[in-house]
Amino acid sequence: MNLGIIFPLIIYLAFVFGAAIYAYVKRQKGGDFLSEYYVGNRSMTGFVLAMTTASTYASASSFIGGPGAAYKYGLGWVLLAMIQVPAVWLALGALGKKFALLSRETNALTINDLLLYRYKNKYLVWIACVALLIAFFAAMTVQFIGGARLLETTIGIPYTQALLIFALTVGIYTFIGGFRAVVLTDTIQGTVMILGTIVLLVGVIYQVGGVESAVKKLTEIDPSLVSPYGPNEMLDFQFMASFWILVCFGVVGLPHTAVRCMAFKDSKALHNGMLIGTIVLTIIMFGMHLAGALGRAIVPDLTVSDKVIPSLMLQVLPPIVAGIFLAAPMSAIMSTVDAQLIQSSSIFVKDLYLAAKPQAVQNQKRIGRISSIITLILTALLIFASLNPPDMIIWLNLFAFGGLEAAFLWVIVLGLYWDKANAYGAVSSMLVGLVSFILFTQFGIKLFGFNPIVPSLVFGLAAFLIGNKIGEKRHSS
Repeated sequence: MNLGIIFPLIIYLAFVFGAAIYAYVKRQKGGDFLSEYYVGNRSMTGFVLAMTTASTYASASSFIGGPGAAYKYGLGWVLLAMIQVPAVWLALGALGKKFALLSRETNALTINDLLLYRYKNKYLVWIACVALLIAFFAAMTVQFIGGARLLETTIGIPYTQALLIFALTVGIYTFIGGFRAVVLTDTIQGTVMILGTIVLLVGVIYQVGGVESAVKKLTEIDPSLVSPYGPNEMLDFQFMASFWILVCFGVVGLPHTAVRCMAFKDSKALHNGMLIGTIVLTIIMFGMHLAGALGRAIVPDLTVSDKVIPSLMLQVLPPIVAGIFLAAPMSAIMSTVDAQLIQSSSIFVKDLYLAAKPQAVQNQKRIGRISSIITLILTALLIFASLNPPDMIIWLNLFAFGGLEAAFLWVIVLGLYWDKANAYGAVSSMLVGLVSFILFTQFGIKLFGFNPIVPSLVFGLAAFLIGNKIGEKRHSS
């Protein structure tokens, strides 16, 4: 166990818990628990909005799974990863102002609050709750595995112990702090992520003797590693188009990204958040994926490609520096899982418990206890789900992404921008999109070579339009 790595990590975690305690104290001073715990009283500035949106998006897949895929498939995956750069700009630009206005007008705290207000249909909310919980659980399992892999490799402890340390850290500080703690720590984490990415990439390039030397070594290992199409030309047009839809265009339909659009302070904050967030995401995506691809020239024989980033940190950085910047991928993972834990808690408390017992909103302390207990129960369940991890987590993460997008993309976008959208169309789209995505993925069906997300979104849109027509006829008759 390397104390030079552990000591800086302990200091970093102390900062994280400090932010959580600050948020807890602020919440105890009074005010509405629900508004403070779930959207931080809608007070995010542009810089904080940028950091929390980018940090939430840049998850274990960006720091562990994505670089692992670049390690395995080469420089073509780095080009593919850059498709994600406009994701923050697109999500905040498409949803920001309309979500903010609508959520303030209706005092909405969750995505389901807005769906209920817009479509006036409780069945849609129930379906949305199920879809969110399934997809969030899969996505959070990815983050738990990624965090445990990171600690396992860098600190040199067994996977199970690493998993418990990570889970307790995230569970406790989310339990204490709520949304305000999440966005405060996301701001710290986003800054660390940028610095860590730059330092690691420079270290990798220096260790391998420059980019030209690295490319030469990759060519010797496998010429396809320097091809834009990767081994067996897997990165073809259909794969790239599918990936763009899955990790860029479809991000508009991710509920945990959409919730950020409820919590910023004003229009200036939104515009600054779009610009800063895009810059942050560009640095992280390019730096981490290029480090993963070039890292194969330094550690060519990894059996688990998801270990490439922690392995490189140990090899190219001095222990004390590695310890400081171990916080970068840890930040990315924690900032995603805490956001999803908060939203999962809100589903049980706000969308299910308070929907059944609206009078319970008067008892703020009871609501606070229930929210905290649910967060801890979810954390315990995620530990069990993460005990037997796959070799590459990126596919599980993309499955969770796809499920959320297939269920919510058209429901959110058309609900905001199409006045005639009704509940029949929304329910039809959510069911058809989600079920078709699960079936296509489960049975390995690829229509015309595209990832299941593409036909699922096409079917979901068609179902929305057909269901909408049926709804219009029923209302007019």
